[in-house]
Amino acid sequence: MKYVATLHMPVPKMKSFMRFGMSVKGMQKTHSIRSLTARDSRNRFVTVRMRWFRTRTVMMRLFPMKLRRKMSTYRTIRTDCFMSDTQKVFPGGFVVIRLDTVLDPAVLQRSQMITENPVDITSVLMDESAELSVSVTQIVQRLKGTHLHSQLEKQAKECLHKPEIKLETLKDDVRRLLKASGWERKLQNAVYRELHILPPSGHPRAPPEHTKEPLEYMCKAQVNWEKRILKSLNSMCTELGIPLARKRPVPEQKELTNKWNEMGTDEPDLSKFRPVYAPKDFLEVLVGLRNPNNERSEDLTVRSHWGLIQVSLNVRDIPQMREMYPELGLTYGQLGIDDHTHVPPDLFESEHIHIGKKVVSEQDSAAAQQYSRQGCPTGLRAQLWSLILNTTNDPEDITHYEQLKARVINHDLLVDNLIYKDVKLTASNDDYYFVFEDYLYQVLLCFSRDTAVLEHFSYNSATPPKSCIQNSSGSEQCAMVYPPNGVIPFHGFSMYVAPLCFLYNEPSTLYRVFREMYIRYLFRLHSVSSHPSGIVSLCLQFERLLQTHLPQLFYHLREIGAQPLRIAFKWIVRAFSGYLSTDQLLLLWDRILGCDSLEIVAVLAAAVFAFRAENLMEVTSLASAEAVLADLSTLKVMPLLQIFLFATSV
Repeated sequence: MKYVATLHMPVPKMKSFMRFGMSVKGMQKTHSIRSLTARDSRNRFVTVRMRWFRTRTVMMRLFPMKLRRKMSTYRTIRTDCFMSDTQKVFPGGFVVIRLDTVLDPAVLQRSQMITENPVDITSVLMDESAELSVSVTQIVQRLKGTHLHSQLEKQAKECLHKPEIKLETLKDDVRRLLKASGWERKLQNAVYRELHILPPSGHPRAPPEHTKEPLEYMCKAQVNWEKRILKSLNSMCTELGIPLARKRPVPEQKELTNKWNEMGTDEPDLSKFRPVYAPKDFLEVLVGLRNPNNERSEDLTVRSHWGLIQVSLNVRDIPQMREMYPELGLTYGQLGIDDHTHVPPDLFESEHIHIGKKVVSEQDSAAAQQYSRQGCPTGLRAQLWSLILNTTNDPEDITHYEQLKARVINHDLLVDNLIYKDVKLTASNDDYYFVFEDYLYQVLLCFSRDTAVLEHFSYNSATPPKSCIQNSSGSEQCAMVYPPNGVIPFHGFSMYVAPLCFLYNEPSTLYRVFREMYIRYLFRLHSVSSHPSGIVSLCLQFERLLQTHLPQLFYHLREIGAQPLRIAFKWIVRAFSGYLSTDQLLLLWDRILGCDSLEIVAVLAAAVFAFRAENLMEVTSLASAEAVLADLSTLKVMPLLQIFLFATSV
């Protein structure tokens, strides 16, 4: 954005618009989001600064005599066109919206000081790390052009026309009106969402691909894995003689439209189709990972590693987990334990529900995330999850869902058959989820067409697959992403959606929540990366927890050929969906959202082995070990997590 002119120095209370820089023609708008915080994304203080210049014609209409008398008095304006959004400082005429999501009093005190002295904001920002500057710039760019940005602009303009807006208190009045109308909170939630999905910034000179994955051998492994997936998909396409995509005939479109809400009754012939890959295939890729820097190392700790994952990554042990997630401790009340029938509701449950209702009424994403660390009440869970993920069901969201539905009806994709196949093999055979078969088809088919999902590839180690389009002569014209969302479904993919069907009965809302869950968390469960919540780190963390705290059990299972990870991998890659009872699974996912991490999945997997350790020490084969761990539907999540994390000697 180009800035035409600003005042040379701060001006105190003024009686004319001229002193506010109003001689500038037209309306100039500036927006910059300041994030003043520690690295912890929960401790954020964000300010949004906007300066509004009314047009000269409007000013003449409002204050004609004053403007005519003062028009030639204050001409000390310096041209300043080359400063960036994050460097621009405006000495007067601010509208400051303060967004408090911090709990640290020191940060609050510092932020209050900056708010009271806005001229010093640049010098403060310059003291912050380069990482912060990059983050601010990225957030500004991502929010510009969004629906929220345009609505906020519109609302601020409307505020200027209201009679209660006074020149002497311009910024305070506009801030008060925006806050009262709820836009401050919406902006805060949008920024909070961006902070969660924002990839960590690396070295300034590092190439862009390092943002996706800093370790080269991980990148190569992901590329090779993608080639295998594409080869499997192309071979299926060639064998069956089915195109990757085709336009549906009009009669077929009408038929699909009529049975859109009853697709579960359709019985297409899927015998020729097979899943592109299963979790066990992906596990073999992870087992084969090797760091080339350690290939010739004489360090015995690398060679003598007991587990299947043979790479070294920094994963948390129990003491670090206790420090990271204290709200899961024994001294905190927990839904899943303290809401049991024999526990009086007055001790915890009633007060927790009362606080939850307040959080929902405040519409604060940060507060909702902190609250969910102790579990979400059944009656509030849907609202709290939507708030944490910052998903809405506004008219534009419904319109977007209807557009995706129209794309499904108009065109048939090969991956549609993979979705049908997966739902039939998994959710349709599950005692908890078979009733949601129609919803699963609707959501997953729309998901495959949504190009907005491609956004997550900017911070995902994976690359969206592409297909070449041929013209009538047979020559390749261009390459396009296939499927449109860049995600090829695998065996068990539909189980990511199934638990959400218990919370949302409106397909458009269900879709928005699933899409946000996927681009924040679930994609990491099937892509090769070194991220702390990535599948490689989770597997390594699981093995190290068992090796450290249950070494005899780990060694016994290894000796009989029943590596623990081969049993637990299917739990981890699905985040336990389809293995735990639904109420326990939702309690687990409460903590995933609250802790903003998938690490809790690896901890629970280790806790399950610890709980069944006595029986597992008696087994003599992989089959018998799997039989001991076949049924997890009777397990209680929170007691297992608390005992393993906080009652285990270290």
